[in-house]
Amino acid sequence: MIPIDDLSSTVIEEAIAIHREFGPGLFESVYESVLSGRLRKRGLKVDRQVQVKAVFDGELYDPAFKIDMLIDDRLVLEIKAVELLSKAHAKQLLTYLRLLKQPVGLLLNFSEATMKDGIRRVVNDYKPD
Repeated sequence: MIPIDDLSSTVIEEAIAIHREFGPGLFESVYESVLSGRLRKRGLKVDRQVQVKAVFDGELYDPAFKIDMLIDDRLVLEIKAVELLSKAHAKQLLTYLRLLKQPVGLLLNFSEATMKDGIRRVVNDYKPD
């Protein structure tokens, strides 16, 4: 199993390469599609638009929400193409991590001038591998 920090680094490398090639201005779905292809090419398991169930007060909600990408069954990615990330975006990802019991997620905003400025790492009781 690849350590989560190495997995995150691989995703970030590919996101930067995609942003350098395409730049900002495309729909989120384009970046998601290309990123998933690049990560699969690197041998990673990639699931897109993962529907997630939730239980509240004894009732099952299926699906309750969906996440953009799940890498190797443990790294949650939320892809954005917005002018500015808000605190709500990070809170949304943290809630997803809590409900999925996952340690780390990446919020990737492809609309920034440089991809480096569009990366936010969110942790949920993270313990290094």
